[in-house]
Amino acid sequence: MIAPMGKQQHVGGADRDSGSGTTADRPTGGGADARLAVAHDPTTPQMTLIDLASDASVAVRKAVAGRPDAPAQALRSLTRDHDRQVREAVARNPATSVGNLLRLVKDADRWVRWAVGGNPACDESVRRVMAAAPDKELRGLLAESRDLEPELAARLVDDVSPEVRERLATHTHDPDVIVALLADRTVRVRKGLARNPRTTAAQRSALAADPSVDVRAALVRALELSEEDLAGLVDDRSVQVRLAMATSEIIPSHVRQTLERDPDEMVSAAARDFRPGVGSSPVVRAPRIGTRRSGTGPGRPGRTAR
Repeated sequence: MIAPMGKQQHVGGADRDSGSGTTADRPTGGGADARLAVAHDPTTPQMTLIDLASDASVAVRKAVAGRPDAPAQALRSLTRDHDRQVREAVARNPATSVGNLLRLVKDADRWVRWAVGGNPACDESVRRVMAAAPDKELRGLLAESRDLEPELAARLVDDVSPEVRERLATHTHDPDVIVALLADRTVRVRKGLARNPRTTAAQRSALAADPSVDVRAALVRALELSEEDLAGLVDDRSVQVRLAMATSEIIPSHVRQTLERDPDEMVSAAARDFRPGVGSSPVVRAPRIGTRRSGTGPGRPGRTAR
């Protein structure tokens, strides 16, 4: 069945110069470097791009797959390309139709699936498939989406993976989801909320009283708190929390001055030696979209894998 074309550009066949080795006066023969240059050339005719979509060179096909003006016929065939890099380029291309994204989000290669998660052309139908996917990382990418439908967000609140729920907690804009995750029994999920700037003052107060040291320490590093909450945390029973306050970029100076007199020498020294811009306060992570760094090993995003 032919997938929906979405935003892709439809091209007729009238310009094909049969048997000549050229298309619309643009040669597609010659060496791979020459054909790659044609694939990158913004003036290359659409029919030439369709020819190049079946080129023997992976680099040429990948170049066509990544063009935002690639014709629908080319992208449709490249969606089924045997090379993972080519399919991944199609999965990232905002011109790729929803129908092709629905195919790619179920691809056997995880890097292709993860690339779909960062494509701005994803609509609710694609996100529904992501929410039901067995791929934990794909659901995690969905959890970080700002455009997540309330129904799908509610589904992820009960996700079996604590990591998915943590990523949802860190990035959600949905007040109902924040309320639900405050009651999550897993520390890392509430720690995610402690880094979410969309939490209310009352919710931050609840997190300031969280039984987990990790949650309280994350909170003082990431979010501004009321004077009442700060007064309680400056005398926190955990050295880890007070040390996090002493080295936090967002703690008011008068609170840090109080910590300079902390009974623990490590805390007091950290407060005295603190210099703005030198601390290591974490920030909310940007949504991951399956981008790899070169030279890394197999596994999670940031590591190459086939």
